[in-house]
Amino acid sequence: MKRSIKSLISIMLVLVLALSLAGCGNAGSSNVIELRVLNYFSIANPGALEEVERVWDAFEAAHPNIKLIREDEFEEPFHFATEAHAAAGTLPDVIYCWPSGRSSALHTNRLLKDLAPLVARDNFGANFNSTVLNPDAMGGGYLAMIPNGVTATHAFYVNLEVLESVGLEPAKTYSELVAQVPILREAGYETILMANEATWVMQSCLMSAIAGRFAGEGWEKAIHAGTAKFTDPDFVAAIEFIERMYVDGVLDRSTVAVDYGSSPGLFATNRAAYMIDGDWRVGDFITDAATGQVLIDPVRQEKILITVFPEIDLPGVKYNANNSVVLGTGWGLNANLEDGSDKLEAAWTLLKWLVGKEVLTFRVDSGGLPVPSRTDIDLASLDLEPMQVAVANLGQHYNRSNVVIDAAFDGQVYTPLNDGLQALGLGTITPMEVAQNVQNQFEAWKAAQ
Repeated sequence: MKRSIKSLISIMLVLVLALSLAGCGNAGSSNVIELRVLNYFSIANPGALEEVERVWDAFEAAHPNIKLIREDEFEEPFHFATEAHAAAGTLPDVIYCWPSGRSSALHTNRLLKDLAPLVARDNFGANFNSTVLNPDAMGGGYLAMIPNGVTATHAFYVNLEVLESVGLEPAKTYSELVAQVPILREAGYETILMANEATWVMQSCLMSAIAGRFAGEGWEKAIHAGTAKFTDPDFVAAIEFIERMYVDGVLDRSTVAVDYGSSPGLFATNRAAYMIDGDWRVGDFITDAATGQVLIDPVRQEKILITVFPEIDLPGVKYNANNSVVLGTGWGLNANLEDGSDKLEAAWTLLKWLVGKEVLTFRVDSGGLPVPSRTDIDLASLDLEPMQVAVANLGQHYNRSNVVIDAAFDGQVYTPLNDGLQALGLGTITPMEVAQNVQNQFEAWKAAQ
């Protein structure tokens, strides 16, 4: 009997050990491995508590031998933290990042690990849109990250409630938009709401799309090749159009004082007939699954259209019905993680989870991811709210895409454009001065390469 009990205990210990090892995933060791993670996250975001539970707590529960030490930062503090870590050589093991733009230094300095060998080893790209795994679309020309999705940085949100209250329909052309300004103003409404206090917003959410309309396809390649300049008439015309929007009252100059966190609430309370932002903004309007709170309830969401800026019926425009599109944000690994090490395997296990089917389905369902990078997510099976459906169909409203400026150029180049566009709203600079400042910095950047 004692021998039987001993045997039973031995079997139980073996089973416990086997289960423990099974919980390790690909980490390859029963020892606890600590992973430092730099995460783009704010606890004030809709669905934040559910994200912690569904994404981070769930991973640690499934992988008890991996302990996550998460550094959560949001908006500018996140970018400052990234730059500080990069400068000090203290980058975390797993890093939230952009495919270029604000993360350009991570790519060009090869601070992120080339993931191509790991993707090939595990056949991990089988269920991804091939576009998002294109290394040529990333700042360093190699597969430095796995994007969560594809991002349209420009979306034109139309509030039918406001328009119908004054007997108007959505403007189809810029001339129609201008004609609506006095009618909306008389009724106490703004025409277009934008949160232009943060300087990146105008460049990313509008100017990049407008630049394509005036400068044409591949304009950024011509500048990089030295066959065109920012001071050429077509690019200057795009900047002049932004100035014209302020002069025409389509954009009120007061928008340069609207901080990025305020605009959803303002739009939800019918302060404006239109709003310009990125496709990601939908997540702020839909129901927060954790709290049940919602900025625009699903019934009212039926009155919100999501499209692109109206046709610009002015001389010099090369095409309309376009949008500024870029690979979405995603996850990369510290280049210093050693091949074959337990820590690399643990970090890769986490990265695969973060862009895995379960997590990306959650992000789509919760409104944080309009267009996922995975092809195995059944969107039709999800209980999406009207604004989520509308933004998922945004691609039907444009027939060509062009670059986002801060993804096509170094920060030294796009920063004076960001700053110049804000100064344009304040009326303290001319379009040509903005263009010249950008060209000067481009030439300085190119000379240093």
